[in-house]
Amino acid sequence: MTKEYYRGNRERLYAGMKEGSLLVLFSGSPVRKINDEFYPFFTSRNFLYLTGLDQQELAFIACKEQGGAVTEKAYILPPDMMAERWTGERIKPDEAAGISGIEDIAFTESFESDLHRLCTSGRYEHIYLDLFRVSPSDRDEPAHMLLGRMSRDYPFMKPENANILIRRLRTIKQPCELEAMRKAEEITCAGITSMMKASKPGMYEYQYKAVFDYAIGQYGPQGPGFPSIISAGKNNFCIHYYSYKGQALDGDMVLNDVGAWYDHMITDVSRGWPCNGRFNERQRQLYEMALDTSNHMFSIIRPGMKMAEVDGESHRYCAELMKDAGLLEDVKDIGRYMWHGGAHHVGYDVHDAVETPEVIAPNMVFCVDIGIYHEEFGIGFRLEDNCLVTETGCENLSTMTPRTIPEIEDMMKQSFVF
Repeated sequence: MTKEYYRGNRERLYAGMKEGSLLVLFSGSPVRKINDEFYPFFTSRNFLYLTGLDQQELAFIACKEQGGAVTEKAYILPPDMMAERWTGERIKPDEAAGISGIEDIAFTESFESDLHRLCTSGRYEHIYLDLFRVSPSDRDEPAHMLLGRMSRDYPFMKPENANILIRRLRTIKQPCELEAMRKAEEITCAGITSMMKASKPGMYEYQYKAVFDYAIGQYGPQGPGFPSIISAGKNNFCIHYYSYKGQALDGDMVLNDVGAWYDHMITDVSRGWPCNGRFNERQRQLYEMALDTSNHMFSIIRPGMKMAEVDGESHRYCAELMKDAGLLEDVKDIGRYMWHGGAHHVGYDVHDAVETPEVIAPNMVFCVDIGIYHEEFGIGFRLEDNCLVTETGCENLSTMTPRTIPEIEDMMKQSFVF
């Protein structure tokens, strides 16, 4: 991504803000794990989307005046030789400006005094903060902490939720984002096909994960874009499974739900295969149903279709296939074998924090996720691909990763060597 990209994102956000307002954003703070150890830091995706600055404890202020003129300033950590000796170099002012396109760069020690001066200047009535929470029990982020003291320090400022505006922007992907996603698809394909080549009866889930991590690690230091879901046998019936302790026994299906990231963009791809490289009759029957359903969805998704219909139609179509095969007596009982939805947006997050649209539009990217879980047969897997909506239809971005039975079985005849 270039500074023009980040500058354009900010300009589009400013267009949706009220005049006489401030925008205050934070990159976030690390979460302590124990003693002097912290969990790996993950920069706020909205902060990253608007600035490109990927480091902890940064801040940003933009001022939209009456009349619409905007000034902006980013705050970075000051140089600290001792801290940098332990935890690495901090971004420098010229580097921050070159990445973000923000010309005014200051150190974080001046953030509070600048914020106070702006809030008490009398020129601003509104303050935009990224106030998103998944659950009320989520820990407070810096934006929530600032909101908590505003009624005391700046009761005349009206809080606004910037998250709503940013989600709207992130719903439609830009050309450079799509280019990055295509590269991430290639890396994800390398990881999945490496697991297929290495697969054999007796292999442990953690060994599959080691193969995936090794393969995508050859493309850069980022690693998986989200915690990999890799399971075998009965563990496939836990939708979000992260233990990696199980063993794939002869005849078991291996399920994986994985994705790489490239230039901040994340993919989400799922494939299932028998660990021994040969689909048996029941596995073939269920997998062909999932594949037929997926292919059907890619044939009908187009601009103007209701987003809810991606879930609805995928379940209806697969239910009819199962009924015709004698696996269901009533299509209304499809929830017995399909346990989750069939679509979610992807991008900066694997479940991208966008404004979920009512109607599909060009340059949206979401998953087509067909999961079938037949506990009586002991078969559970999902077939998940990333769908780019075009002007006239859609494109399967992850079609390069083997998805038909012949493609999978042929790939598994090859060998993977560390």
